[in-house]
Amino acid sequence: MKFKSCWITTEDFALCQRYNMLHKERDVTNKYELPENLKNNHVFFFKSFKAEKGYDYTVCISADDFYKLYINGAYVAEGPAQSYSFNYSYNALDISKYIVNGKNTIAVHVYYQGLLNRAADSADGRQGMIADIYKNDEFIFGTDDTWKYRKAEEYVSGGVIGYDTQFLENLDFTKRKKGNYSGEGSGWRQALILEDDDHVFKDKADIPVTVYKRYPVRVLKTPKGYFMDFGCETVGRFFMTANGSAGEKVKIMCGEELEENSSTDVRYKMRNGCTYLEECTLSGGVDEFDFYDYKAFRYVNVEGGTALNPDSFCTYVRHRDFDDSKGILKTNSEVLSDIWNLCRNTAKYATQEGFLDCPTREKGQYLGDFVVSGLAHMYITGDSRPYRKTLYDFADSAVICPGLMAVAPGSLMQEIADFSLQYPLAVLNYYNYTKDKETVKDLYPVITGLLGHFEKFCREDGLLVGVNDKWNIVDWPANLRDGYDYTLDNPISDGALHNVINAHWAGALITTDALRSILNLDRDKKTKQVVRSYNDTFYDPDKGLYADRATEEYKSLGRETHCALHSNVIPAFYGFACPDSRKNILRLIEQKGLCCGAQFSYFVLKACALLGNYDLEYRLIVNDGEHSWVNMLREGATTLFEAWGKNQKWNTSLCHPWASAPVIAVCEDLLENQPDGVNITLF
Repeated sequence: MKFKSCWITTEDFALCQRYNMLHKERDVTNKYELPENLKNNHVFFFKSFKAEKGYDYTVCISADDFYKLYINGAYVAEGPAQSYSFNYSYNALDISKYIVNGKNTIAVHVYYQGLLNRAADSADGRQGMIADIYKNDEFIFGTDDTWKYRKAEEYVSGGVIGYDTQFLENLDFTKRKKGNYSGEGSGWRQALILEDDDHVFKDKADIPVTVYKRYPVRVLKTPKGYFMDFGCETVGRFFMTANGSAGEKVKIMCGEELEENSSTDVRYKMRNGCTYLEECTLSGGVDEFDFYDYKAFRYVNVEGGTALNPDSFCTYVRHRDFDDSKGILKTNSEVLSDIWNLCRNTAKYATQEGFLDCPTREKGQYLGDFVVSGLAHMYITGDSRPYRKTLYDFADSAVICPGLMAVAPGSLMQEIADFSLQYPLAVLNYYNYTKDKETVKDLYPVITGLLGHFEKFCREDGLLVGVNDKWNIVDWPANLRDGYDYTLDNPISDGALHNVINAHWAGALITTDALRSILNLDRDKKTKQVVRSYNDTFYDPDKGLYADRATEEYKSLGRETHCALHSNVIPAFYGFACPDSRKNILRLIEQKGLCCGAQFSYFVLKACALLGNYDLEYRLIVNDGEHSWVNMLREGATTLFEAWGKNQKWNTSLCHPWASAPVIAVCEDLLENQPDGVNITLF
């Protein structure tokens, strides 16, 4: 995409140093820190223009970090999706219905966060916006130095929350200036053209999130104000109006839960580590609480103010476009239906511009999470576009490391070896759903680069030793690794030889061979060697199971082999487990159940199916133990938890789509192989 217009910015950022935030996670040379006065920067850019109704008007628009677009004061859309500056996202929006005859206005609320985190590609000194406006596909005007800007000083920081994820917004309406959407009032300055802007835009526009209003299902008057319940976990921005005395304070507290032994007190100090408390200052007129950033919550308390308007209480929900008529499961199993709806809700609300791990603490797009949540979302919605976009998001991270980043895009660099090795699987799952051979062909060099990176850690027999440039995670949280018998320091020791990383390595080679077959390429000769070496090294014939360490190492230590669930599920999942081990692996799964993390449950369920035991796969989904989706429901879940229960992790997110494995199991296995007495239909 080549914009016809100029990138415009403010005086504060025109001379700001632009910095390359991309580096290997352990590269300690990155010491750049954005000046404090440039963080949490809210600016309105404005332009008036003449137009006539009856024509097709389009705007192509982008901003760094984010924009909200208003035409004639009416909200239009927001974006862009997170992206690296060398392949930056933009949106193409039809604005025809907002145009009036004569004078029109375009206002863009640009927000530059400036924090180093997973939620934004920020802290790099790149701020501003660009827009081209078309009439019947003919360019009529765009951003240049005839635009004007002014700061929105009412967005006062209430502190940083999450993993430095977002600023709280203590709105001070006494600082709000009239005319942000009309260009009226004082304080406007001429926008500056950034001649050497280095954003390179994507070939195609990204689809913006859907935003719409939802009212609470219950509102109660309390001694201090109001309590409201929106009926389920949702993602968006709380909104209300108030008309109180100038300087009067109003507190807004959002949360996913209520305080213990209370029916109206919101737990705003949330277990996920976010504190959703904002204190706002009224102007003396009618104030509209238009928060900028989004949160995930179900309940809200509002306290203070003498003239709150409960009829105005609502949430502006946001998520990727979602067809509510699709992904409907009909079954005579009530518990399976409840679990499906839990997954479906999460796929809807946690999928924003990307597939977030959670929309609270991190707001990042993790590769391992995406392997599960992206596939589940594609099955539920029938829409493969978000999935394909995410494959390219992670492909872009190969610029940083050919072995790919764990979270992308983002300004915080994090690397997890297990997640990187699941990338070929993500591509194969996409092809199996879409049969889009061209995308596989396009991404194939990224996969060969990925394998080449890990080959640097191979010993002579092809196994990986000491993969110490990325975290070896096995599973998360650590207490759900089934006692995995290896010290997983970060970085891991140079001579580290352990099962799971090598199981994923063999799986990546096998999966890549399947992709080669799709592209009519020869299979890699080393795949068989790696599988053979893996079986020779980790298989314990006495137990008929795979050990966490090399069996020879256990002998030298004089210890009994430890065979964790994870060490056995992965070879079964990728289909290279010894024939003699398969019944034993099924027996191990039946014995241990889901003694693993929620993301890893995908591999467990699919291993059952690939070993031919669909009944066990179903029983694991509907089991009612502590490690189950039933336990989430029992604890009041309306979206999936990060762990099996609220207290099974120290900072559990209550909206975490990496637990979406039941959707995949149903769509790939149980629809065709229905358990006895269970009827399942998907619409």
